[in-house]
Amino acid sequence: MADLPVRYFVFDVESVADGELISKLRYGDDRPAPADAIERYRSELVEKYDSDFIPYTYQFPVSVAVAKVAADFRLIDLVVLDSPQFRPHIITRDFWRGWEAYRRPTLVTFNGRTFDLPLLELAAFRYGVSAPGWFNVQGKSFEHPRHRYNTEAHFDIHDLLTNFGASRFTGGLNLAANILGKPGKMDIRGDAVQDYYNQGRVDEINEYCRCDVLDTYFLFLRCQVMIGRLTLEQEQGLVNETHRWIAERAAPQNAYELYLKNWGDWSNPWDGEKPA
Repeated sequence: MADLPVRYFVFDVESVADGELISKLRYGDDRPAPADAIERYRSELVEKYDSDFIPYTYQFPVSVAVAKVAADFRLIDLVVLDSPQFRPHIITRDFWRGWEAYRRPTLVTFNGRTFDLPLLELAAFRYGVSAPGWFNVQGKSFEHPRHRYNTEAHFDIHDLLTNFGASRFTGGLNLAANILGKPGKMDIRGDAVQDYYNQGRVDEINEYCRCDVLDTYFLFLRCQVMIGRLTLEQEQGLVNETHRWIAERAAPQNAYELYLKNWGDWSNPWDGEKPA
């Protein structure tokens, strides 16, 4: 399996706020300490929007997990970039270099068009990373990798489920994963990443990111059933195969072990019959 060519990158990004930037741009008069500026901004966001999520433009990546997937949709490997240092500039460079090195596989995300990819694009800007294959400004519009409807370059599951934003998908990745019996959000949620990072718990952030990628991979498989690239039987075979793959790599106090503990089998209403 390890020798199979990579056709898809299923990935997820975790990020934290740039306290110095927030302090300078939002509170220039009194310039609070970076940590204080972040907390002040979070409090303002909660009061105004009932959410403390800081816009991605004020953030940088601290974790990127990537599942390498073959053309037949088998999981080949799942890695976190720049382990164990997890340096933002190296993570950014390795992501874009890896995409080129594996011959520009289709990127697969859940709502990555509004967060993960813009954040990694801005990180390339921030750190001076070149990605000419992605920023192909001379390409034809529809063939451009960043074109919204170019699903060969970027398959955003959220876009598929909402008809490119025509409807709202309340519940997000967590809900979609639970529909399929997968764990979804467990010990840590996205809004806790900043606190974990402040506490130096970077390894836990990366383990959380791995689990989000697994959820996204299983959603991707079900999407292939919807659009006719896999049969339900083939998808379930891949799910069982991936369960074994995870179990072989699970260890005490490991994210994979936690993932399996929260695993739930999808309840198949067809009971051996084929869907109409």
